[in-house]
Amino acid sequence: MSFRFEWNAYADQPHNVAPRSERMRHHWKRAGSYLALAAANLKRAVPILSRYREYRKAMFMKPVSIRNGIACSVSLREDGRNDEVVRLLKETGVRETLVRVASWEKEKIGDFERFIRILRQEGFQVSVSLLQQRDDVLSPGKWEAFLSEVFERLGPFADCFEIGHAWNRTKWGVWDFTEYLRLAVPAFSQASRRGVRLAGPAVIDFEFHLYPVTLPGLPFHKVTSLLYVDRVGAPENKQCGWNTVQKVALLKAVVDCCATGSRDLWITEVNWPLKGTEPWSPVSGKPNVTEEEQADYLARYYVLCLAGGLVEKVFWWQLVAPGYGLVDSREEPWRKRPGFEALRTLARELEWSEFIGKVRGSAAEIFLFRRDGREFV
Repeated sequence: MSFRFEWNAYADQPHNVAPRSERMRHHWKRAGSYLALAAANLKRAVPILSRYREYRKAMFMKPVSIRNGIACSVSLREDGRNDEVVRLLKETGVRETLVRVASWEKEKIGDFERFIRILRQEGFQVSVSLLQQRDDVLSPGKWEAFLSEVFERLGPFADCFEIGHAWNRTKWGVWDFTEYLRLAVPAFSQASRRGVRLAGPAVIDFEFHLYPVTLPGLPFHKVTSLLYVDRVGAPENKQCGWNTVQKVALLKAVVDCCATGSRDLWITEVNWPLKGTEPWSPVSGKPNVTEEEQADYLARYYVLCLAGGLVEKVFWWQLVAPGYGLVDSREEPWRKRPGFEALRTLARELEWSEFIGKVRGSAAEIFLFRRDGREFV
């Protein structure tokens, strides 16, 4: 089943062109895969919940070193203003970034190579996320050719390649976990020959049930999640009864009970879309916040994730974008939003610091850090 791929250039994501009736018909045809999904999760439910309780009790109770945990993604610019993107990224103070490379933009590999080479020359560690569409599932030869060229051209400059993107949303072209496996398995075969490291499975949102059916057979170097919580509210808010801290603890428990060996956890996408930015906002209506709220929630999300000791790195998506980025490119010159200053402050204060505990007995969430002999909250 294939539908015309339509890219939403405003929001940097595909349009969902498949009718709901067709999506439902396809899911019914794949009922067997959902039974396998349920069986894999039931098998691991008890150890996962047991590990989750252990992690929740231990979070924020011991020192945690923060080392390059604050990261921000960037994109290759259609208007050629890549030098400006790199300059602004340097201003944030972060040293880790991620660049998305789409399979349907294979002819731009040379441009991506030059862009990533510049980032490396400026001292950034660069990861690459490989985006798929429906034709990659239906034409595996094209996908494998894309992998081969990407690994060959970008491998010398990229630290890690994230295989696939948000594939648990049908608009990204993958209809069930078995199709994702058909994309990921060839990547490992090629990566082993070329000596590159892979990350994944890049599941978006609170759908951790997809890890038990993907991680056991895919030995990712880093396990990744695109972890949103409440896109209209604070990271402390609950979604389906779970807030950010609880979701992180559950996700790490799932990873540790399903992956082969110990694996670090990365969050490779999070943001809060902004009010008044349609059509550039990736969502419409209520799930949008003010710029000040975005900056506030950004800081709290990073602190909650990194101080808990279960997440190694968090990538904000992305630096320059009208609808959700830290820099608004609709204005001339580009305008730094409050979130830009929030990220820069976090990088300046928390990188190479140590979380040493929380103030107990207070209604507020007060986190204590130490850096260069100085303690601060």
